[in-house]
Amino acid sequence: MSHSARFCYEFGMLSHTPRSGFFFLGSGEQSVAEHTCRALGIAFLLARLVEEPVDELRLMRLVLFHDLPEARSGDLNYMNQKYVQVDWDKLLGEMAAELPAGAEIVACVREFEAQATPEAQVARDADHLELLMSLRELVDSGNPRAAEWMPSVRARIRTPAGERLADELLQTHCDEWWFHHRNDPHWVQGGRG
Repeated sequence: MSHSARFCYEFGMLSHTPRSGFFFLGSGEQSVAEHTCRALGIAFLLARLVEEPVDELRLMRLVLFHDLPEARSGDLNYMNQKYVQVDWDKLLGEMAAELPAGAEIVACVREFEAQATPEAQVARDADHLELLMSLRELVDSGNPRAAEWMPSVRARIRTPAGERLADELLQTHCDEWWFHHRNDPHWVQGGRG
């Protein structure tokens, strides 16, 4: 199998890798790929809201690859991390050696984890905002336990733009984006009328 094909399948494994924290809430499920996709959309928006300009391509790469190691390690939630240790040097070393542009991908993962650049800080906020959004959706669909997680996730957000967006997400019902059109004739007539 070629390096390129292996990369495609490894990246695709994220669509089969569940985000394990939802198990503790008793409802909700999401793959790492779904999380990454939504975090990319949030990062795109944050790049336009932050006070200081960021390199958008770099930001998007950080978000795109920040959880790629989970294709190999799985998603270890906070409880798992108390007991299970991932050999990051081995994992990232093998990714660097085995993947096309592996060194570049690993550099993105390391930059995201180090949190030393504005792009990494915005990427981390996008990551946490996506979780906050998922929790809000669970609350809105009837899971009161998800509300208990929201303050600690909100406290992780660092950029002023991220904080403002977090507050907006917390104050907005998850279906408001489409349900605010409920007076539209389409709604009143039940579709095509």
